[in-house]
Amino acid sequence: MIAVIAPIAFARMVGGMTRILIIDGHPDRAEHFLHAAADAYAEGAESGGHDVRRIEVARLDFPLIRSEQQFHADDVPCDISAAQQAIRWAEHIVVLYPLWLGETPAFFKAFLEQVARPNFAFAPSDGGFPKGTLEGRSARMIVTMGMPAPVYKLYYGAHGVKSFKRNILEFVGMDPVRYAIIGSVDGPEKHRTRWLERLRRWGEQAH
Repeated sequence: MIAVIAPIAFARMVGGMTRILIIDGHPDRAEHFLHAAADAYAEGAESGGHDVRRIEVARLDFPLIRSEQQFHADDVPCDISAAQQAIRWAEHIVVLYPLWLGETPAFFKAFLEQVARPNFAFAPSDGGFPKGTLEGRSARMIVTMGMPAPVYKLYYGAHGVKSFKRNILEFVGMDPVRYAIIGSVDGPEKHRTRWLERLRRWGEQAH
């Protein structure tokens, strides 16, 4: 039997270039560690010879979706259409967001609702359960928070992060999906520095 290797996996095996899209989901354009994390991953990816594009959600202009009719409408806002084109282009997608009240910030969730529309992110199937249409892409989630990461993982079960992984990224067909939880972002400077170094390495490896 001949093994079939996906194009992105083969490119990584031979050290080829990967098309990487970095989505910075922080709703605030002011200085935050999450923006530095996005920069570090991008720097590593570019130094590794990968092709990098970025979306900063805080800079986008789009309305909230308030009805099922709007969700299914064909008139997609310009910034959302550009984001969809970037997702189609990408082979590896890096999603960064801060944990707010156990979930994604509301503005970032509104972005996801605009982007992940029917016939772009998923489509009906014969079995009645929607089928993801963004297969062939891997993803990396990077989630920042003030509490220590072990507390979020062990006490809270990391439910918000696991839900995002399963119900959004894997639902639309991305695989594999990895995640990193960066806690105590207001802690010692050396803690943040170590994480930035790790993110640069991940970017270089398109990991």
